[in-house]
Amino acid sequence: MNRLVLGALCAALLVTSSMPSRATDAPPREPYGENLEGFPYPYPVHLLPVANEGEQLQMAYMDVAPGQPNGRTALLLHGRNFPSSYWAPVIKTLSDAGFRVVVPDQIGFGKSSKPNGALHFDNLARNTIALLDHLGIAKAEVVAHSTGGMVAVRIARAYPDRVAHLVLTAPIGLEDYRLSVPPVPTEKLIETEDKLTAEGYRKQLETNYALKLPPEQITPYIDARFNIKGSPSYAHWLRAFVASYQMIYREPVVHEIPLVTQPTLFIMGADDHNAPGRPYAPEALRAKMGQNAENAKALASQMKDGHAEVIPNTGHLVFLEAREKYDALLLGFLGK
Repeated sequence: MNRLVLGALCAALLVTSSMPSRATDAPPREPYGENLEGFPYPYPVHLLPVANEGEQLQMAYMDVAPGQPNGRTALLLHGRNFPSSYWAPVIKTLSDAGFRVVVPDQIGFGKSSKPNGALHFDNLARNTIALLDHLGIAKAEVVAHSTGGMVAVRIARAYPDRVAHLVLTAPIGLEDYRLSVPPVPTEKLIETEDKLTAEGYRKQLETNYALKLPPEQITPYIDARFNIKGSPSYAHWLRAFVASYQMIYREPVVHEIPLVTQPTLFIMGADDHNAPGRPYAPEALRAKMGQNAENAKALASQMKDGHAEVIPNTGHLVFLEAREKYDALLLGFLGK
């Protein structure tokens, strides 16, 4: 090899080693589609046609059979920043315990369609009931996380006969964010989200969610979000993602929680102070936001049959961070 070629190779290696790392160390690949085409789920994914605001859409879901059937169904509702695939450990726990487990991606999230217009909790609740109808499920144990908790509250209020028990896992919506955060224009939110990098997002999750997980466990979900950037439909996905923030902000459920009559268990991480919109709040109000464990205990005390359990040294992803404790609380509650 001549000196000129050797010098070029050395220079290339130096440039490569100084480049910022991707969300994973995997080689470059085709970008995921806006419906996470190319991103693996732990069980087969099915699609249900639904119509929202006159728009024809597809709702993705997993339907996992039980080991030894107990005749009951668990419905798992995901949060905003993660596809429903992150429920995999809980799916196994419930399936092994005899539950049929139904796990949808809400419209606007994961492998479901991204609508052109606004998102509304009423529509998400209606879609979810349509899925239960499609699968012939009269009543379910509803287990929800984060934003899924807001959907679950709306389902429990609007369709009380369809919910046997309600498990709210580190839910958001335990306060009315409008009381602390001014309205933020959609275009401003799009601009902010578009500037976010994979490493910036990792730091955001670590801070907002008080993550206790090893980095490699959270990397696939960071990659799931940022590998969409290379997709031709990225702009459409981004607008739908921002629409979910506006839904959370504009459609609070905290005022409805005390009216829920089904047996309800809050499972909270003691270190979880996640509060959507906090960066946009006046500085004097930021520290008061996100008192989630205390809010859950207060709301549970106002409910007909509410209970709250707080797991120490645990953040927002409580069912992944404290799996044995979470599973014991979940199965103990559903066993009642």
